[in-house]
Amino acid sequence: MIEQYAHGEPSSAPRLLIAHGLFGSARNWSVIAKRLSASRQVITVDMRNHGRSFWDPMHDYGALGRDLAEVIEAQGEAMDVLGHSMGGKAAMALALNRPELLRRLIVADIAPVTYGHSQTHLIEAMRSLDLSQVSSRGEADAALAGVIEEASVRAFLLQSLDVSGRAWRLNLDALSDQMDAITGWPDFAQSFDGSTFFLSGAASDYVTAEARPEIKRLFPAARFAKIPGAGHWLHAEKPREFEAAVEAFLST
Repeated sequence: MIEQYAHGEPSSAPRLLIAHGLFGSARNWSVIAKRLSASRQVITVDMRNHGRSFWDPMHDYGALGRDLAEVIEAQGEAMDVLGHSMGGKAAMALALNRPELLRRLIVADIAPVTYGHSQTHLIEAMRSLDLSQVSSRGEADAALAGVIEEASVRAFLLQSLDVSGRAWRLNLDALSDQMDAITGWPDFAQSFDGSTFFLSGAASDYVTAEARPEIKRLFPAARFAKIPGAGHWLHAEKPREFEAAVEAFLST
């Protein structure tokens, strides 16, 4: 089973399960999870091949959805599920394959479609870092600056660097080998009729108008909202607005 972390105590409200995106970890969501846990227990997870979870050569959405199903089954009752990016696709796959395990679904800035962009260049950048010569995140950041221009992207990736162990907490080989599956999306004939909320960044191009028909086919009860001024990393860029939108949906 993937590693999981509980925030807050169980209450009368359904538990909320949060699944992070590619190259992320449960740690990225700890602040938001703590704030949302004021009204319900929140469970964050390290997805397979990330953080402290197990490594496996398979990293498609069937496998990722099964991992989330195991977490929910261990809790003994259906949960609300929130997933961002890769985690959002994993949550959608879970909902479509095991609808009885979900009460409500929140999909953050991703659609059930295949994307044309690959993140392999970031994997190659991480592989290029000579970890034997790195003794601090500052040194790692300086070394990566030559291949990754955006400071925010470097900071995000470096959250998965174990400096003292001189290792990435990411299975870079598996993620590289499975990149087509990660950016892709399997075919589903069935739909999830439960309450679903697609929350996107207004400045992001991940959820387009062209994706709406497929979203409505698979998730006929889907509702949509955008957070002004936020891009793909909407929960990091506009955390308070993100939390408010999630709370409003879960409270209805």
